[in-house]
Amino acid sequence: MKKIASHICNAAGFPKARGLYDPNYEHDSCGVGFVANIEGFPQHEIVEHGIQVLTNLEHRGAIGGDKATSDGAGVLVQIPHHLLKEECPEIDFASPEHYAVAMVFLPSDPKLAHRCLKTMESIIKREGCKIIGTRDVPVDSEQLGELARITEPKVVQVFIGRRKVMLENFERKLYVIRRLIEKEVQGWKNVDASQFYIVSMSSHTVIYKGLLTGSQLPMYYPDLDDIRFTSAFA
Repeated sequence: MKKIASHICNAAGFPKARGLYDPNYEHDSCGVGFVANIEGFPQHEIVEHGIQVLTNLEHRGAIGGDKATSDGAGVLVQIPHHLLKEECPEIDFASPEHYAVAMVFLPSDPKLAHRCLKTMESIIKREGCKIIGTRDVPVDSEQLGELARITEPKVVQVFIGRRKVMLENFERKLYVIRRLIEKEVQGWKNVDASQFYIVSMSSHTVIYKGLLTGSQLPMYYPDLDDIRFTSAFA
């Protein structure tokens, strides 16, 4: 596997500040589509339609020099509660309103990934919640372009129990937790934790994304192709 020149880019593949260039001035530009079941009934078909929307929007994105690495695509859907319960029988999910899912990109360095998870655990506990389990998200790295494979992170779902946090305050608490974690990790000195990224953290929705085209997304994430994965919108 090729390595990124560390004096030019960080572990996530972003160029370092140099001359007049500063990565802090980078910004995103997206094409967006929305599909939903008008009666609010979760279906796998809605997830499939969401992927089709992404495929139809591929012309809105750029493709890298390897002809296979996209500048990114993703889908926001409802948490697939039944799939998670079957895939993680050792975790006590109780009922959907009692937990949240954090979709997390961890550094490919195992020691640094462990440090990030321990930091998450500490802050989540401090804020009155609790990690009730984790899941390594199934991925097929062969679907990635060569450029995307160089910076591929480890993808993990962290399940957060709300404990005594009131239901009506849970989403706000999750936002606070996310920002505290991001601030803590970004403040580390002499460590390249640029691959660490909280993709989503919510008790209602989860986001699957990456440096993928719309058509690559369900091939990289087998979850999205699983008939048990249902949502009322995408």
